Amino acid sequence: MTTSIHLSTPPVNAAQTTDVRRAPPNLNHWYGVAASGAVGSGPLGVELWQRPIVLYRNPQGQIQAIEDRCPHRNVRLSHGQVEGDRLICAYHGWEIDSRGRCTHVPYLGERQKPPRCRLKTYPVREQDGFIWVFPGDPARAESTPLMGLPEWDHLNYIASWAQIDTAAHYSYLIENLMDMYHGHLHDNYQAWADPVLQTMETSGDRVDAHYQAQSYYRIDKIWSVSQLFIPALRRLHPEPLDVSYVYPHWASRLGEDFKIYCLFCPVNAQSTRAFLVHFTSLNAFHRLHKLPVPFRRWVKQRLFNSARGLLNGLIEQDVLMMEDEQRAYDRGSDRRNIELNPALAKVQKLILSQARAHQPQQIKH
Repeated sequence: MTTSIHLSTPPVNAAQTTDVRRAPPNLNHWYGVAASGAVGSGPLGVELWQRPIVLYRNPQGQIQAIEDRCPHRNVRLSHGQVEGDRLICAYHGWEIDSRGRCTHVPYLGERQKPPRCRLKTYPVREQDGFIWVFPGDPARAESTPLMGLPEWDHLNYIASWAQIDTAAHYSYLIENLMDMYHGHLHDNYQAWADPVLQTMETSGDRVDAHYQAQSYYRIDKIWSVSQLFIPALRRLHPEPLDVSYVYPHWASRLGEDFKIYCLFCPVNAQSTRAFLVHFTSLNAFHRLHKLPVPFRRWVKQRLFNSARGLLNGLIEQDVLMMEDEQRAYDRGSDRRNIELNPALAKVQKLILSQARAHQPQQIKH
């Protein structure tokens, strides 16, 4: 019998459950780790909270996720190639199947058998344009809901997405997203102004903050989208702006026309990857809904990623600020932050409570 024991999480110390900038994520959740299109015929290496993971497709096109290391010399399997349902290590050609077992070593003698070893595998799903990995207790994967993006395949929504890579702890990014008062930074990149926090709710693993804002982003005419690019066409009107930390991800809504999500993939204590996904609604175009579905699908595909330039502009500005925050923390400054937005206290409390639920587990295979 082949047995391997993996320590899936290091022990959590007191500082990690009291200092939000050191808090580990709770791994018993689904995390978005890559866009579906990023995994083609070859392997893709990703990292999720200090866990190198290799993604690849089997002959049926299904995504597989296993520990990204060859058991021979511990080099990354993502440097190699895919043959059938196996990964071929680039170094010595060892072959690893989707269950993490070594099935072939090219230079073995006739009477030798492949070594009895097994790499860690991860529950993985491909849904709503992204690949999701469950890095925690595999027995909890099926019963744990995956947030998902219900608008991704809906004909009435145009999707755009962009990748965030920042040298900062993930807490800085979620605070950035929950704090609507930093719009001063973005100027013409955002569709609203003058937010006022009105109410908040917390329940279980989420924080909901409700702002009232002034927006120009009303999609009611075919030319409406041009407001994104031509400031002179903008006319402000009040709109509700709702933002939610649905642990470990983020979702927001501006009125009826604008939805945006952020899928988190914490890499380590000082590095975060995330995917910002923007949806523009076509619900107001009633005549469009009467047209044939193939044409509507063509319109949706044709306009896909039309807002990516705007998203990248927002990201560039936010990353600059978050990395400044991380550098200040790393210097060990004794200057405490002066925070006036009460929503962020709720966010930090949720991060720390989830960190306390981040328990080490020994998983046997």
